[in-house]
Amino acid sequence: MDRNSAGISGQYTRSDNNYNQPGDQAASSRRGRYRYATVKQWDNPSRTALGRNEFYHSPFTPSSQHLQYRSVNPAQDFNTLTKQEIMDDLVSQSYRFGHRYDGRHHGRYASSIKKYTSASKRPLNRAEQSQLIRLMQNFSVTRSWNWRSLTTTLHSLTSAGVFTPHNPMDERVKLTQANLLSTLLDAIIFNCNQKPQARDIDARGIANLLWAMAKLADNGQKRTQELNEAVAALLPHMNTKKDQFNAREIANLLWAMAKLVDNGQELTPELNQAVAALLLLMNTKKDQFNAQGTANLLWAMAKMVDNGLERTAELKEAVVVLLPHVNVQKDQFTPQGIANLLWAMAKMVDNGLERTAELKEAVVVLLPHVTAQKAHFKPQEISNLLWAMAKLVDNRQEQTPELKDAVAALLPHVNAQKDQFIPQHIANLLWAMAKLVDNGQERTKEFKETLAALLPQVNTQKANFKLQEIPNLLWAMAKLVDNGQERTPELNKAVASLLPHVKAQKDQFNSQGIANLLWAMAKLVDNGQEQTSGLKEAVASLLPHVKAQKDQFNSQGIANLLWAMVKLVDNGQEQTSGLKEAVARLLPHVNAQKANFKPQENTNLLWAMAKLVDSGQEQTPGLNETVAALLPHVNAQKANFNPQEIANLLWAMAKLLDSGQEQTPELNETAAALLPHVNAQKDQFIPQHIANLLWAMAKLGESVELNVVTSTFKSLVYRISENPQLSQQVILMSLWGVMVCCARLSLVSNANKNNVLEKHMDDLFTRLENTSPNNEEEQSIIAMAASWLGRVCPVVPHYQTTISKPQSDFCDQLRSCIPSLKIEEEKSLNSLPPVDLLLPDHNMVIEVQGPSHYVGGDFNTRKGSTLLKIALLQKAGFEVIEIPINMLWNRDSMKRYIDQIKARVGIPPQRHGSVSLKRRWADEAYVTADKGRQRSDHGYLTAKEHSDEQPGKPAKRKKTNSQ
Repeated sequence: MDRNSAGISGQYTRSDNNYNQPGDQAASSRRGRYRYATVKQWDNPSRTALGRNEFYHSPFTPSSQHLQYRSVNPAQDFNTLTKQEIMDDLVSQSYRFGHRYDGRHHGRYASSIKKYTSASKRPLNRAEQSQLIRLMQNFSVTRSWNWRSLTTTLHSLTSAGVFTPHNPMDERVKLTQANLLSTLLDAIIFNCNQKPQARDIDARGIANLLWAMAKLADNGQKRTQELNEAVAALLPHMNTKKDQFNAREIANLLWAMAKLVDNGQELTPELNQAVAALLLLMNTKKDQFNAQGTANLLWAMAKMVDNGLERTAELKEAVVVLLPHVNVQKDQFTPQGIANLLWAMAKMVDNGLERTAELKEAVVVLLPHVTAQKAHFKPQEISNLLWAMAKLVDNRQEQTPELKDAVAALLPHVNAQKDQFIPQHIANLLWAMAKLVDNGQERTKEFKETLAALLPQVNTQKANFKLQEIPNLLWAMAKLVDNGQERTPELNKAVASLLPHVKAQKDQFNSQGIANLLWAMAKLVDNGQEQTSGLKEAVASLLPHVKAQKDQFNSQGIANLLWAMVKLVDNGQEQTSGLKEAVARLLPHVNAQKANFKPQENTNLLWAMAKLVDSGQEQTPGLNETVAALLPHVNAQKANFNPQEIANLLWAMAKLLDSGQEQTPELNETAAALLPHVNAQKDQFIPQHIANLLWAMAKLGESVELNVVTSTFKSLVYRISENPQLSQQVILMSLWGVMVCCARLSLVSNANKNNVLEKHMDDLFTRLENTSPNNEEEQSIIAMAASWLGRVCPVVPHYQTTISKPQSDFCDQLRSCIPSLKIEEEKSLNSLPPVDLLLPDHNMVIEVQGPSHYVGGDFNTRKGSTLLKIALLQKAGFEVIEIPINMLWNRDSMKRYIDQIKARVGIPPQRHGSVSLKRRWADEAYVTADKGRQRSDHGYLTAKEHSDEQPGKPAKRKKTNSQ
């Protein structure tokens, strides 16, 4: 949020800031050198030295030219204030009284300048300031000035804008401005540090001085050593006089300290103590604050908390005490007060303040006043209001009709004032609009017009955005695109204009900025943004900083970073060594922060792990540990996932298992825990999610109970079939999933066959008949569906074949033992994926199954692709014998399988000496041909009961040719 996010009106503080000083002639002092300013020396007549606070009563009667008799009417022309004789008169007064002059006439002159600006309802413009400061070269301040003169002068000149830096500014004017401010601060520090303390220091002066110093910093004056010393010198006096401050002064003081802290003032123990003392006073005077005071106080507390002030019990109590006054005073707040209040409440909630009933009520009562006063808000206030409403909504504030009306009322004024927003406002507005849309705000015509008006401003002001604003802008544009915003030329240009600044400032982004930037670029690319050289360079420039700042990312940052890097790779980003190293460095932090991830973050992380593996990332121990660490938290949060997250989680687990992730009990439990939530939320899944779910459950094969699969498929498939607009990918994934479900049902003799699923299969296949898939996987799906349905295959699939060593060894041994047996290898039957070994004379297929055919490579739980291939071959009239390669790891086992095949083809096997031994080797062949055979406890269709022989060492993995 911007530093000036809630600028406070000077109206509250500018009344009663002057002191009524007596009209007699005052003491004065000799002028000299002070810090960075050299002030003229005057040869004053010799006088008797009196005490510092005594007055010298001159017999001289002032002329009519004396300033006190020539007070300026605020309505007079500015030129009246800048007549040389006024300054000559001031110099004369200082000259006459020398080191006993108390500065009262200078104070009155400063008050006259402030009265002029108050009457004009604006501070001095640059020309007026320059004209005045040139005149004030001899406006010299000395340590002899009394407290009232010092406080009146600094407060009045600051209020009038005398010390506001302008650009450009004449060097002589700038030097005079700096000298005058320096001597004022020096005299204030001198007065504050007198021991015994100066008797004339009072509460009102302290409040006015701290307000003025805060305003100096807020107007762009550098925080010099003198300014810091002046603040430090005032704080002890503030503590001493704390019981004398009235309600107005308490509000001004808290506002001032908040502004000082927001402009870099350190939260010292003295400042914290001063704030704590004021908060207690505020509670005792709670009924005395007017509307502006209430607004200023809540803004100040929010700003200090945002800058690191501890949320003490006193602070929380002060907020609770003030909130009811918002309701009572709701009709009295100015547009600026309304903007400050909503900003303050949003900021406090964002920093952990509880959303109490009082806070919610305060928000509710203010929103209609936003709509009512829509025409009176300044650009900064519009920006703050939209930011505040977006932030409140992001922290679970309900999007009521009143809130929507307030947003709708402000949007046309954004458009109308588009050229008046500074870079910070543009960044906040785009962030707010993106956040509101992300939380359900409708993208109305007015909303789109406002966005179209702001985007060119990004390009125009690209060189002026601060460090934090660049990530916020790219995040906002990415989020808007993710929620349906069209990627217009203006948006593309805005993105392109920011990318060079990402690269140029790469060393300055903090961990959150890096995470947001990479997330935004990944999201834009995922929504069709071209991976230009500028984008690739921006990504490459940030990756080393991911590694360098790895210990500083919070749980959300880690989740976003891993998701972003994987999504970029998924969309064509090269897997450079820098990217791989960044991923490797982050994985241990996933494990360390596993308890802190929200449901969405757990989803994104598991999705990222799955995608990494799917893109060729090695399943290192670190990656496996990360997956294992996340699964219990997914299980614990099972009731909190939305439909998209459920679909992504099941897809990720299926993909990990499909790539060789060990099928642990935790993984099985997590999948089982999520599946009931699929049926519970079945009406909320979009087609892409349904396709992912069908694919995932099919891929998990026998690890999911058949009745769970069939009931889930029945509840989801009809929504796919009834949707007229589906992408080819969604249709293909859904078709494959339905085929696997039908295959599982066909392989269980007593299962209730479901014709409804086959009807859906037929509908999906019909949609693909006129397509021309160009990769093997898609061609294979269409060919398998045609085979299942008995339809003409519209494609000629091209399959790559790979013969594994176990398959080759077994084939050689089989030919050696049965020379007359005709064997064909890697034969495609009915356009289906090639079978390992075909015995054409016997309509028999032998599948040598490597670990890739089993879920988690366990040689026990068959994948959906394995089941589908077997079912299709059986449906085509082939007898299928499955031989897990872990049963071929020694010569004796191989010989026993060959004897089994001999028996199947009518050749008597050799005797082995015992019937029990023959039963053992016969049972090791997983035969799935005869309809009468029953499913074993291990999930296979076998000729007889299973062998208890233990597997030996693993063999080389065979590349699968099927889905």
